Amino acid sequence: MPVNAGDLAEMRNNLVLLAAGGTGGHLFPAEALAVALDKHGIAVDLATDTRAAHFRFPARAVHLIPSATLRSRNPLGYARTLALLGAGTTKALVLLGRVKPAVVVGFGGYPTVPPLYAATLRGIPTVLHEQNGVMGRANRLLASRVTAIATGFPEVTGLDSALRAKMTFTGNPVRPAVVSAAETPYPAPRADGLLRITVFGGSQGARVMSDVVPEAIGRLAPVLKARLAITQQARGEDLERVRAAYGRFGIAAETADFFADLPARIAASHLIVSRSGASTVAELSAIGRPAIVVPLPHALDQDQLANAGVLERAGAAIRIDQPSFTPERLAAEIAALASGPERLVRMAAAAKTAGTIDAADRLADLVMKVAGI
Repeated sequence: MPVNAGDLAEMRNNLVLLAAGGTGGHLFPAEALAVALDKHGIAVDLATDTRAAHFRFPARAVHLIPSATLRSRNPLGYARTLALLGAGTTKALVLLGRVKPAVVVGFGGYPTVPPLYAATLRGIPTVLHEQNGVMGRANRLLASRVTAIATGFPEVTGLDSALRAKMTFTGNPVRPAVVSAAETPYPAPRADGLLRITVFGGSQGARVMSDVVPEAIGRLAPVLKARLAITQQARGEDLERVRAAYGRFGIAAETADFFADLPARIAASHLIVSRSGASTVAELSAIGRPAIVVPLPHALDQDQLANAGVLERAGAAIRIDQPSFTPERLAAEIAALASGPERLVRMAAAAKTAGTIDAADRLADLVMKVAGI
């Protein structure tokens, strides 16, 4: 005998299952939502992949679900990927039957596909959060099946009218450390004073930053180099050569493969050099810091290009496409900003206008409404 919607709702717990791929771009907004839901006394579980092992996530339990990305054109590789997604869906179906969440919320990436697809098979309400200005492939696979879609930007390109009817603009949730850092006023630089530059490429690092930024700094005039304090996140395999380059140029630089306190470091900075992932753009906007952004060039959906455009149009960032991201070009941009620090102040103020500091609370309200809790 079929279970009606009312009985199904009673069978569920006031528990929210979050599904997010194991990178900061997906986990950070999920973390922010978990904290916002906790204010309402709502517990969360997390479904993710093995990459999330080094994240401390505020969840009641963390469940690892098999997944893979659909990128191989080789028939054997494609079949193997589909098999992994099938195995993940089976595991997710069992998990959902055991924990009985009131709603499943996905944050993108292929690790979200099995939990959300399984939720739609079980008739559990679902919310999809799209962080980027262009909907990703995994989210496009799920969009027609989910109950509601939350968006990080007011405009998401390439969607038909049926999907737009499900959309609610919430903004991109930022984690508590970012909300705290956002309270720090911009430390306006002086034309002859210290200039703090922070460089990173997302939670996994970016090799192009290691290739270009130290060489760009080395090309600056000695009087400007003497004013710099550099913080750079780099991949572990690139750290030694990055440190050696800064040492060769006599630059004071702090380097690491991961900074747990990155929001505070962003807040203490006069200028950021980074990729333009959705979480990075959200954090720069919330904290209000000027940036030079380099969109990831090979993404099929060109989501980082769309994200960078939001900051660029606001006057908060200088966008350099990767083919033009050379030591000479970067050195010229840094020198121009250092000689006219009033532009940095204007860019910092503009960044604040592009953010949605209460996005986590807005998303929590939508999730609770969809779940009926």
